[in-house]
Amino acid sequence: MKTLIHEEVYRGEKVLKRMAEQPFVICGAGAVGSNLVDNMVRQGFAKFTVIDFDRVDDHNRHTQIWTKRDLGQLKVTVLKNAMYNTREIVINAIAQKLEVHNITKLLPKGSVVVDGFDNVPSRRLVTQYCKANKIDCLHVGLSQDYAEVIWNESYRVPGESSGPDVCEYPLARNTILMASTVASEVLVRFVATGVKESYEITLGDFKILKV
Repeated sequence: MKTLIHEEVYRGEKVLKRMAEQPFVICGAGAVGSNLVDNMVRQGFAKFTVIDFDRVDDHNRHTQIWTKRDLGQLKVTVLKNAMYNTREIVINAIAQKLEVHNITKLLPKGSVVVDGFDNVPSRRLVTQYCKANKIDCLHVGLSQDYAEVIWNESYRVPGESSGPDVCEYPLARNTILMASTVASEVLVRFVATGVKESYEITLGDFKILKV
């Protein structure tokens, strides 16, 4: 049985082959990372490294993909098991904090990096490293009913501009799902065409604006 028959009919076999072959490093397995990886796997992406040292807490369950039985477990371990059960995709799960001393090993050239971190220092580290090493990096940030999906070339780390701090809470669940959907589509188009598209999303007025 072709588990991706709908995507294959819509995207075409050639695009799905490219998607399956492109490696990704997902920084963070929280509201952005868990939902995004789940969506990407179901679309046809297959090569993932996911970096997160955090464990599942009860308050994570309404914004992320976890269930009650996942409480207390490492997020990357739960995500690895879930994606194997979904499509037999084996994720490289890294239960570490991304820091200066390990970033070269964890963010290799050739991979597309997705920054889904929820803190400014980690976002700054990823931003600067990817720019310096010419690594394609997509930032997905959330703040209440606002989200942004922005490639590294035009991204500004929160706190360095006058815009909203995308690391703030609380978060509206539909903002998370909209951001994950837009981000995964942006990644499909990048893999298929090489074009980098960036967007801002606002839930209150239901707008997705290309920037």
